[in-house]
Amino acid sequence: MTTWVLLRGLTRESGHWGAFGEQFQTALPASEVVALNLPGNGALFAQRSPMRVRDMVEHCRAQLASRDLAAPYHLLAMSLGAMVAVAWTDRYPQEVAAQVLINTSMRPFSPFYQRLRPANYGVLLKLALSGATPEEWERTVLRLTSNHAHPGVLSTWLAVRQAHPVTRINALRQLLAAARFAAPMATPAAPTLVLASANDQLVNAECSRALARHWHCAIRQHPTAGHDLPLDDAPWVAAQVIEFLAFTARPPCEHVSVACPNGVDVGIGASL
Repeated sequence: MTTWVLLRGLTRESGHWGAFGEQFQTALPASEVVALNLPGNGALFAQRSPMRVRDMVEHCRAQLASRDLAAPYHLLAMSLGAMVAVAWTDRYPQEVAAQVLINTSMRPFSPFYQRLRPANYGVLLKLALSGATPEEWERTVLRLTSNHAHPGVLSTWLAVRQAHPVTRINALRQLLAAARFAAPMATPAAPTLVLASANDQLVNAECSRALARHWHCAIRQHPTAGHDLPLDDAPWVAAQVIEFLAFTARPPCEHVSVACPNGVDVGIGASL
């Protein structure tokens, strides 16, 4: 049975996947879907967050080992979680069968003003300095990361925050880890699919396009979803993954151009 490991982003946890995990499991019935928490988040909120992405990788590997889930794994990750996936693939290539990276950004491929859109600097700084309430925090995060907010998401996120509060120091440690991380220049050994939201209000989609260009890997772009693509359109994400898996099962080819349903072309390179 294929094991799919889901990894979230900065200060987010397994509970923030919402219904996506079940929907993804339904779309891939022959797989086991496991949502992990990075140290300092979710059920691990009392732990200290590592300040290096590679240490987060070791925590994830240990969690899977404790569940008797053996490699190789398929990784689906977004934001900071995608950095963990890339570091994992680079450090232990034999453990990763494939990876799907969602709306992420990494040095040295993207400048800081694309990795976080400048229009958000003031908003986030005001939240950090004003002693905002949990509802103000989560409402703002939802507005910045979702373009198709679902009823009830805010209340769910508030409940998650209350159950597993991320400390300010852990948030800063995760931010530092993300800022310090530099992705390898070489194309990942594992087949890689990059998913991006063309209308991402938090991170410029050019960051994902830059990754795909440098690594010569497949990219698909959603025309309307926000940064939290699995929240905004879970069926679309699952459909792209299924198509991606079908291509990875084919004999290697130099280049195949595929027209996306939304009209955005993708290149599927020799790494697939």
